[in-house]
Amino acid sequence: MTHEEALEAIRRAEDPLAAAAGILEEGFDHYSWVGIYLVEGDDLVLGPWQGPEATEHVRIPVGQGVCGAAAVSGETEIVDDVNSDPRYLSCFPSTRSEIVVPIARNGSVVGEIDIDSDRPAAFGEEDRRFLEQVAELLSPAVHH
Repeated sequence: MTHEEALEAIRRAEDPLAAAAGILEEGFDHYSWVGIYLVEGDDLVLGPWQGPEATEHVRIPVGQGVCGAAAVSGETEIVDDVNSDPRYLSCFPSTRSEIVVPIARNGSVVGEIDIDSDRPAAFGEEDRRFLEQVAELLSPAVHH
């Protein structure tokens, strides 16, 4: 699946958040697990997700872990090797790298896309650009 096809499918979806989780996880081999977290108060709460198994991290305090850091900074976080990043909250033993892309609206973070990969250093500049476009598409769908 191309990035354009994925963006178009998410754009057309009735429920863009759920569609994005499925499209990203199924459409791209190096995206092993995809979750959309939504900001509720001082927590990130897991919304739609797609992957081989559920994560125990269904609520993450803002500021904790890589997800929490991205929620505070509003910047995309890319971790090439989760085992060498002390902030990483382990979800799955198989995970080697992670990207977290904030979803912002009116200057504040309202959610984020969290993607794990079983490959080390799986996420590059192309993933960042693509997922930041996905985050822009999802922004209006996050009810805050």
